[in-house]
Amino acid sequence: MRTRSDRPQKLAPFRVYSPGSLGAAVRHYRQQEGLSQAELAERTGLNRTYLSALEHGRETEQVKRILRVLRQLGVRMTLEKADW
Repeated sequence: MRTRSDRPQKLAPFRVYSPGSLGAAVRHYRQQEGLSQAELAERTGLNRTYLSALEHGRETEQVKRILRVLRQLGVRMTLEKADW
């Protein structure tokens, strides 16, 4: 008999409101998948150093632009594990 504690826990989505919160989400989901930065970089065609900077909350030009658009629209982005 499965108890409540045996069920997989669904984590709350990550709210993305800054480069740091985006980086924390990327790191969390990468680690959850058991991938190194190098493995994720290879799979995505990005440089490992870019992923490292992203995970450390460095404000890249792309991130800055996305956050600026979201702020102007008065919306926030949330990230959660997809089931596809």
